[in-house]
Amino acid sequence: MKYHDSIAQAEQKMHAAIKQLQLWHIAATPINYAVSYEYLNKQSKTLNAAIEKQLASGKKLDNFFLEEIYRQYVLGQSAFRGELIDDLDEVLVDLQSNSKQSSLSTNLLVTQLDENIASLKSTDKREIINAIKQIRQTTQKFKLEQEKLAEQLLVSQKSTQALRSELDDVKKEIYFDALTGLYNRKAMTKHLDLWLSTDPNQHVAAIVINIDQFSQMNENLGPMLSDVLLTKIAKKVSGYVGESGLPVRSAGDEFLILLPDVKRMIAGEVAEKIRQSVEKLRFISSKSGTRLPQMTLSIGVSDYNVATSANDIINQTRALINDNTHIHTNHVNIAKN
Repeated sequence: MKYHDSIAQAEQKMHAAIKQLQLWHIAATPINYAVSYEYLNKQSKTLNAAIEKQLASGKKLDNFFLEEIYRQYVLGQSAFRGELIDDLDEVLVDLQSNSKQSSLSTNLLVTQLDENIASLKSTDKREIINAIKQIRQTTQKFKLEQEKLAEQLLVSQKSTQALRSELDDVKKEIYFDALTGLYNRKAMTKHLDLWLSTDPNQHVAAIVINIDQFSQMNENLGPMLSDVLLTKIAKKVSGYVGESGLPVRSAGDEFLILLPDVKRMIAGEVAEKIRQSVEKLRFISSKSGTRLPQMTLSIGVSDYNVATSANDIINQTRALINDNTHIHTNHVNIAKN
C-alpha cells in the first residue's frame, strides 16, 4: 500500500505506530512496525478486522500472528506475481504456436506426398523424376522446419523449468511457515477444500498441540533460542505424520496435524507418541552450557467432517485441551464418541 504523506505526517504516524506496538507488548521489528502502520492508517479493512478479531477473542498478538498478517495483507502473497504470470503466458503462447506450426508442416508434407506418389506410378519418366524432386524438396523443407521447431521447443522447455522453479519458491512463500517449514493456515484451507471436492463425507482426525509456557520461555530465553526450540519440536511433530497427513503451524506456540481417514483413537496414539518424544528432548545452551527446562505439551484430539472450516477445527480441538469432560492421559485429551 502506498501513501503520500509529508515528512511531518510520516513522522507522526511513525511515533503512533511504535506506541501502538508498545500497547500490544510487541517488539518494534520492521514487520511488526509495517503492520502497526497499516493498522493505524485504516485503509485495509480486512487487516484491521483480523487484528480486532484476535484482540476480541482475548488472545495476545505475537510475532507469529503479525507475520501472518503482514504476508497476507501487506505483501499480498495470496496473489502470484504479475511478472510470473506474464512469463507463463508467453511460454504457453510459444508452445501453442509451435504446435500449430508443426501440425501445418505435417499436413503439407502428407498432401505433397499423396500428390506425388500418384505421379510415381506414371509411365512418363520425366513426370516420375519431377515427382521425386518435389518429394525431396518437401521433405528437406519439412526437416528444416522441424529442426527450427525443436530449437524453439528447447528454449520453451528451459523457460518452463525456470518458471517451475520460481513457482515452487512462490508456493513455499504462500503455503509454508518460514521458520518451521510446516504448512500454514492457507495451505490447511486449501487441503480441506481439495479433500471436500474429492469426498464430501470424508472424515479427518485433528491433533492440536500447544507448547506449555512457551510465552514465558520466550521472555526468559529470548526469541532466537525460542525459535531453535520451536523448530526442534516442529521436526518431531512432522516426523509422526505420514504422506497423507498435514502438519500445520497454526499459531506462535501451536501446531495442528490433520490426518484424513484416520480413526480418532489412532490419532490419540500418534499424539501420545509426539508428546513423549518431545518430553524426552534435552536442550543445553551452547553459550553458557546451562541445561534448558524440559519441554512439555498439552494436546487435544478429535475428528471432523472435511466440510468443517479450518478455524472451527482448530478452535474446537483446542478447547479439548482444557476441557475436563474429555478423556485425559498425560496432557492428551481425546474427545469421547
